[in-house]
Amino acid sequence: MLGLQYFTFEELWSPIFFFFIAAIVILYFYMVGPWKLKHAPQEPPATWLQKSLFVFGAVLYYLAQGGPFEMLGHMMFTFHMMNMSISYLIVPPLILLAVPGFVWRKMFSGAFWKKLNPLMHPILSLVLFNMLFSLYHVPHVHDFVMTHYTVHRIYYLVMLLAAFMMWWQIVCPVPEWNRLTDLRKMAYVFANGILLTPACALIIFASTPLYATYNDPEVWAQAMGYCVSGDPTRLLTMFDGPSFFNLMKPVEDQQLGGIVMKLVQELMYGSILAYVFFHWYKREQGDTEDELPRTGSAGPAGAGV
Repeated sequence: MLGLQYFTFEELWSPIFFFFIAAIVILYFYMVGPWKLKHAPQEPPATWLQKSLFVFGAVLYYLAQGGPFEMLGHMMFTFHMMNMSISYLIVPPLILLAVPGFVWRKMFSGAFWKKLNPLMHPILSLVLFNMLFSLYHVPHVHDFVMTHYTVHRIYYLVMLLAAFMMWWQIVCPVPEWNRLTDLRKMAYVFANGILLTPACALIIFASTPLYATYNDPEVWAQAMGYCVSGDPTRLLTMFDGPSFFNLMKPVEDQQLGGIVMKLVQELMYGSILAYVFFHWYKREQGDTEDELPRTGSAGPAGAGV
C-alpha cells in the first residue's frame, strides 16, 4: 500500500521503538496499579477511561514516530503533517489526562522542579511551542532538520516537551497546580489557534513546492536515511524520488498537508474549548466545587502564577 511493500518489516515497524513505547505502557500500569497500592493507597484509582486514553495515545505516537505513518511521512507531506498533528496536538493532552494526579505530584513535587518555575509560565509555554512549530516549517529549517538525524531527534524531543508544557496549561491534571482560570484557558486556546495559523497559511497558499525533502530526489533520499538501513542513496536506483509514492503533484500534496494540519488543529482546539466551557458553565451554576486557589500553590516546576 502506497509503496510500503518495498521496505522491510524492521524499516516499517521500528521494533526497538516499539519495545520502548511498550515499556512506557507497562510502567504506566505499574504506577497506577502495584505502585499506587503501596505508595498512594488513599488516592482514587485510575479509571478505565484514563487507562484507555494512555494506551490509545501511546499507540498513536508509535505509529506517527516509529510505525508505518513515519515512513509515509517521509514520502508524502500530507502524512508528515498528519504525524505532526498526532504527535503534538493529539497525544500530549491524551497523556496528560490519562496519568492520574498522584503520579504527577510524585514526579514533580521535588525542590529541584521549583527552580524551573519560570519555564512553566503560561505565556512562555504558549510562545515556545508555537515558535518551535512555526520555525520548523520554514523551508530551509525543515529540510535541514529532516536531513540531519541528530538534529532531527533533538528538535523533535524539544518540540514534544514544549507541546506538553503548552497543553499542561489547558488540561492540567492536578487541580491545585492549575495556573489559569477556565476563562483564561479559553483565551489561551484561541491564542494557540491564532499563532499556528501563519505557518498553516504559508503552506496552504504557496503556489510552488517549498520543501526539497518532498520534491528533490537527492534531498529526499538523504532524509530517508532516518527510516531505512544502509546507504539511503541506493533508493535512487530503485525509485525516481518521492514522486514514485505520491499520486499528487508536490504542490497539491503540500497544500493538502497544510489543510490536514489546520483541520486537526481546529478539531482539537474546538474539542478542548467545549470541554473547558462545559466545566466552567457547571462551576458557574454551582454544580461543581469551586476552583482551587491558584496563587501560592506548587506546580510541576514550582509555585503557581
